[in-house]
Amino acid sequence: MAERMSSTVDEVPHLADAPAAVARYLQAKNLPLRAVIWPTLASLDWAAAGLAVEARPIRRDESQGADLVGITGCFCAFAETGTIVLASGPQTHSSTHLLPETHVALVPASRLVAGMEDVFSLMRAEGGGEGMMPRALSMVSGPSRTADIEMTLVLGAHGPYAVHVVLATED
Repeated sequence: MAERMSSTVDEVPHLADAPAAVARYLQAKNLPLRAVIWPTLASLDWAAAGLAVEARPIRRDESQGADLVGITGCFCAFAETGTIVLASGPQTHSSTHLLPETHVALVPASRLVAGMEDVFSLMRAEGGGEGMMPRALSMVSGPSRTADIEMTLVLGAHGPYAVHVVLATED
């Protein structure tokens, strides 16, 4: 379903294989082999894949060298619509998936649920019983789009032009 929503999808056995898959994707799209990542992903071997990554908030200012690629994990994803669910936090900055032109999301198969109702059930179950919600919860169903002007579809209107999902099938 993610592909039906204009995302691209790649499968790898384990999250440890994701950096090489991301490098292949970026090379195929002629994108720079550098990105901003969530701090939670810093332990993956990005350098071995030839990627220069920084675990920090996004720079959007062109004069400072805007970040073109953001790489995130996810809280979960749901199969019904191919949607990635991202919960903001100190180590999971919302700007990493909202501001760059390209968003790459790493999705462990163990975090794949059937539908939206399952997302909230999982959130309640993992909230420590306190019912705490993240400050921001984003549901990403492909690249940003609008058809406001003359009903012409425009991608990247309010966010990334491209969303690439790397699914770790055995994690």
